[in-house]
Amino acid sequence: MPFLLLGLLFLLLILGPGMWARWVLRRHAAPREEYPGTGGELARHLLDRHGLEAVPVEITDSGDHYDPIEKVVRLGEANYRGKSLTAVAVAAHEVGHALQHQAGYRPLSLRTDMARWAHRAQRLGSWLFVAVPLVALLTRVPHTGGLLLLAGLLSFGVAVLIHLITLPVEFDASFRRALPLLEEGYIDPRDQASARHVLAACAVTYVAAALADILNLGRWLALLRR
Repeated sequence: MPFLLLGLLFLLLILGPGMWARWVLRRHAAPREEYPGTGGELARHLLDRHGLEAVPVEITDSGDHYDPIEKVVRLGEANYRGKSLTAVAVAAHEVGHALQHQAGYRPLSLRTDMARWAHRAQRLGSWLFVAVPLVALLTRVPHTGGLLLLAGLLSFGVAVLIHLITLPVEFDASFRRALPLLEEGYIDPRDQASARHVLAACAVTYVAAALADILNLGRWLALLRR
C-alpha cells in the first residue's frame, strides 16, 4: 500500500502541474469581445512600443514560444487570432521573452547556448546506453558502471540543467515583464488576478518536464550505485 501511495504521489507531481496549466489556459480562453485586439495584435503593438519592430509575430502549430535564434514571436492560431484573456496573456508572456533578449538577460542566453549542444549530448548518452552493455559483453570488461553513469548524466543530466535554467526564465517573462505590461491598462483591473493565473500557467508548463527528468536522473543514479 505505501508503494502505491508513493507511486500516485510521483504521478501527481509529474502530471499535476501540466494538467493545472492546461485547465487554467482553457478556463480563460473564452472570447472577450470588449478586448480591442487579438493576442497577435497585442504582441505586435508591445514589440513596436519597445523598439522591436524587426521582431515578427507568426502563427505556429508547434506551441507558443519566442525563438531567440531567429528572433521571432510565434503564437498558436487560437492565441494569435483570439480575443481572450489567455490569448493576450500568452502573447504578453512571449513578448516578455523578446524583452529579455533585448535587455541581454543572461539566463535566457545561457539556456539558448545550452540548448544548441544539449541534443547532441543526449544523443551521445542514448548511444552509450546501447553500446556499453554490448561492448562489455563482447570484450568481457566487468567495470562499465562509470560509462553508464556518464551516459545517464548526458541523457538526463543535461535536460535537468536546462530545465533548472528555464524555470526562472519563464517566471521572469511572466511576472517581471508581461504582468506589468498588462497592468498598464491592457486588461481590466478585475482580470488582473486571472491574468496572474494564466501567466503562472505559462511558466508552470515546464515544471512537469523538469520533474520527470529529475526523477529519471535520480532513478539511474540509484540504479548505478547498487
